Amino acid sequence: MSVPLPPDDGSASARRRGLGRVLGLWSLGPVRYLVVGVGAFLIDIGLLFVLYELVGIPLAVSTPVAFLLSFAITFLMQRAFAFESGGRLVSSAVRYGLLVAANTVATTLIVTAGAAWGLPWEFAKMIAVASTTVWNYFAYRYWIFRPSSAS
Repeated sequence: MSVPLPPDDGSASARRRGLGRVLGLWSLGPVRYLVVGVGAFLIDIGLLFVLYELVGIPLAVSTPVAFLLSFAITFLMQRAFAFESGGRLVSSAVRYGLLVAANTVATTLIVTAGAAWGLPWEFAKMIAVASTTVWNYFAYRYWIFRPSSAS
């Protein structure tokens, strides 16, 4: 025995259009970059909170440790999802390592300087994330995960 379906009031097609828009946005590299970046940020700030606030490791040590762990995850996610890179893993990883070194220094300086100036460490961390997010997109796009034709 079959159960009759309710009449279509247009909501099913509206849901399909909404899903189409989301999938359309996901097809944009900058959107994927930001979504992966938000996930990495949550991992980073969560680790920083645990290391600094709960475990009591000094901020100047907790910041780079959390940052480096989240950056390892970010590399794999950005490579696979945001930039869909099929380029050489080793050369991308080397360039990525150089960027990580620069970002680690910049992030540590921004967070510890902000805290020394009286800003809450969380706010200083957000400033660091905003700064690195902007320059990292261009570094990822044009240097680390550049299209194969540019390799």
